[in-house]
Amino acid sequence: MTVRQRGLTRRQFGAGLVSLVPAAAIAGQAMNETALPTIDTHAHVFHRGLKLAPGRRYAPDYDAPLSLYLEQLDHNDMSNGVLVQPSFLGTDNSYLVECLKTAAGRLRGIAVVDPAVSADELRALDKAGVVGIRLNLVGQPLPDLVASEWKTLLANVKAMDWQVEIQRNASDLAVLAPQLLDHGVTIVLDHYALPDPRLGVTDPGFQSVLKLGAMRKVWVKISAPYRNGPAGESFAKDAYPLLRSAYGLDRLLWGSDWPHTQFEATQAYARNRQFLDTLIVDARERAQVLASPRPLFRFWCAS
Repeated sequence: MTVRQRGLTRRQFGAGLVSLVPAAAIAGQAMNETALPTIDTHAHVFHRGLKLAPGRRYAPDYDAPLSLYLEQLDHNDMSNGVLVQPSFLGTDNSYLVECLKTAAGRLRGIAVVDPAVSADELRALDKAGVVGIRLNLVGQPLPDLVASEWKTLLANVKAMDWQVEIQRNASDLAVLAPQLLDHGVTIVLDHYALPDPRLGVTDPGFQSVLKLGAMRKVWVKISAPYRNGPAGESFAKDAYPLLRSAYGLDRLLWGSDWPHTQFEATQAYARNRQFLDTLIVDARERAQVLASPRPLFRFWCAS
């Protein structure tokens, strides 16, 4: 498959990558047990032949297949990755599951499900390597977590020791996260918790997110600073020490956000990985952050 996106060349999109490597040739690579793993906790894979969800806000007009993602991991010395179901594919997680099986233990998945999903369907996803559900609530109404179907879903998520990953602005997370914690689930907040870009770390919602660090069941992704406005990298450098102090290195997660949907023209995997080196200058500290997702995403049983 080729990469075509509004005039972007393959070199621009893939940051100078060589030709695609068949997924089967590298899918079975295991992490080096003698070294700390390096885990990318946020990426998406898709191609234009997949059925799109009704009511989607956006859909890309290019392919980001598994083979190309695995190549990104290899070129950037990443041992493992996590595939997050894209919102424009809705609750059809079939391609996600297919990719997890092809990757043979190197990857884990975060699915999008209907609140009324059955326990059997969740168990099938769990067997395939899914370790949580995603609530992409940008532009969506907040869920009614006291409704019976949500109570059942969250009880099943807790029973399977899955996580609930949330993408939502910080001011709403300050309200929603405690409600989820009342259900006993583990929470992962996307992209620095998305404070108001005009306020950055002074956003009252972000300050509330910092207070959630006292709860040992909340994690934060230091991913996609560009989704926090034009000054996103500057914001990230302000936010990181605050998050480190509030959460500790063991509950901060790095993610590439590949293929950087809607930001493809300015972003690349290597650029985001290199930014991490400027964000966390101390090599040991950086290595700890890259390895910290191992228990949360169950990489101890990677084959």
